[in-house]
Amino acid sequence: MLSKDLLRVSRAGGGYQPQFVDDERRDLAARVIGVFQGHVGERREDLTAALTDVERESDVFKLVRGFAKLLERDATFETRAPLPPERTRRVAFEAAESVGVVTEDERSQALQQAADRLGSDPGAVESSLYADLDARQVLTDIDRQWTPTALLEQYNLSLAQTAVFDATAVRIRSSDPKALVRAVKRFGLLYEVEQREDGRRELTVTGPDALFESTRRYGTQFARLLRSVAKTDDWRLEATIDDDGRERTMTLTDADVFVPGVEPLVEPTYDSDVEADFAVRFESLDLPWELVREPEPLEAGASVAIPDFAFEYRHGDFRVFFEIMGFWTPAYVEKKLAQFDAIEDVELLVAYDESLGVGEEIEARDHRAIPYTGSVRVKDVRDALRRYETDLVAANAAALPAELDPEADVLTLAELAETYSVSEDAIEEVTFPAHERVGRTLVRPSVLDELAHQIEPEMTLAEAEEVLDEYGIDDASAALSRLNYRVEWEGLGGGVIRMQNSD
Repeated sequence: MLSKDLLRVSRAGGGYQPQFVDDERRDLAARVIGVFQGHVGERREDLTAALTDVERESDVFKLVRGFAKLLERDATFETRAPLPPERTRRVAFEAAESVGVVTEDERSQALQQAADRLGSDPGAVESSLYADLDARQVLTDIDRQWTPTALLEQYNLSLAQTAVFDATAVRIRSSDPKALVRAVKRFGLLYEVEQREDGRRELTVTGPDALFESTRRYGTQFARLLRSVAKTDDWRLEATIDDDGRERTMTLTDADVFVPGVEPLVEPTYDSDVEADFAVRFESLDLPWELVREPEPLEAGASVAIPDFAFEYRHGDFRVFFEIMGFWTPAYVEKKLAQFDAIEDVELLVAYDESLGVGEEIEARDHRAIPYTGSVRVKDVRDALRRYETDLVAANAAALPAELDPEADVLTLAELAETYSVSEDAIEEVTFPAHERVGRTLVRPSVLDELAHQIEPEMTLAEAEEVLDEYGIDDASAALSRLNYRVEWEGLGGGVIRMQNSD
């Protein structure tokens, strides 16, 4: 599927028809593919500039951008720099503050100071400062061997998916209606089957109460459904499109679109700003739960329900589903409550707009209700999840032995917790007779002995950090303290290692 700004449709005669491409555009498709292949090993900004040149020379810039968007999804971009960009920026900014950069000479002085601390040269510092920006990243590979024909086919399918995204209803006739019904159920769409006079069955698919003003999820599912339709041999699809408030009709057949050998991609979207806002804020926290967007459908009687999210416990096989009730019509609320009533044997949290006043009805169905106004408070959801964590942590901790002897010489508590699918709190209750705990890292005494010989007084902090990095120890403060060292800072220029008992 393409982004909406790349949609190309004709509205001639009041219709709504995607502007598909044919073999006349093979040369243009080949040229765009060639631009990508020719820029492997170069920066994204150079690739973008070359594509812009192609756009200027073409009569259809949206088509060029559509081709490029499809190719970019199979492209791999990497940060290439002599030094780690984030650390380089931190050291360089500290040096700049120390010098007080105003002139070009002072800038050079700051870069030299940063280079000295990083054990490198000013040129490497300068080239690494912003190497991780998108524009500076390097195209390293294109995962799929594209051909002009495959790109044209994928473009037509993606264009049709984008066009059907704004549908409010879709009517389908197909040589394999059973396969379509299975797909519709899998995608959680509402449907009706009608027997036509010619004996063929027509499948009509709509959204909840045909209210599509805010249902981006259904638009995405329609786009996915189109691929299932296009896989059949003989089909016809008629869609009612909401074209900025004006109702139009789009008709597609098996002569227009078919599934190429390239797997189509549908970008994840959110039904509302409330969902998007919640997802961003929740994922920014370091919680023992992974947020899953649109998990597998849940059986709800004769229909299926697709919750907005699921919370997967990172340290065990346990899942809590999460639905945000963002619609306000009485019919929608009634239908949602009926679905909740039919969902059994799963843990479900439901955040509902307080104006709906359905908290008691949700709780009566043994699901946890979380009221919200404007936006869902992450704290409320976090509190609801904590009631599961107590039992989960206890169960995982009970399965751990009292002692553990990991094979690795050095590993963090977080890594060990990941290995045993438990929380770090559970790991902290275990003893490690063959390792010593240094901060949040387990280290064998033999490694500490080696470090004691390699790290010496008067070394710079940067030099000591390099030694610790070689052993996989990133908590320099805890390690140096264990080795009886302290860091003495010399302004903003860096630190020097000294014995703790020295003057």
